[in-house]
Amino acid sequence: MRIGEFVRRTGVSERLLRHYEEQGLLRPERGAGGQREYGEAHVEVVRRIRCLLSAGLGITMIATVLPCLEDESEHLAPTCPDMLRRLRAERDRIDRAMEAMRESREALDSVIAAGQARG
Repeated sequence: MRIGEFVRRTGVSERLLRHYEEQGLLRPERGAGGQREYGEAHVEVVRRIRCLLSAGLGITMIATVLPCLEDESEHLAPTCPDMLRRLRAERDRIDRAMEAMRESREALDSVIAAGQARG
């Protein structure tokens, strides 16, 4: 399928698809005129990329993880031996970031409360 149909099928903009391609996450075939051609497997790759992005992983980590995943019913499952360790480390990084955001919110709440008290 051509890129217009691929955009429609995946719900991802052409610009973002090209970014995935530049990052090595997506490798479309090339047609006679050099145009990108996508298949069903590419739709699945984009679905996986979007799933991993929504889980908080960055593009660099996704490039590492993507070749080591397979679908198990409704979930992605790691298949490479070292991948669980890497995913746990990434989860720990996300936990630390969430804690820092919670602390920032508490500080902002204090500022807001002080402002409301002044009235």
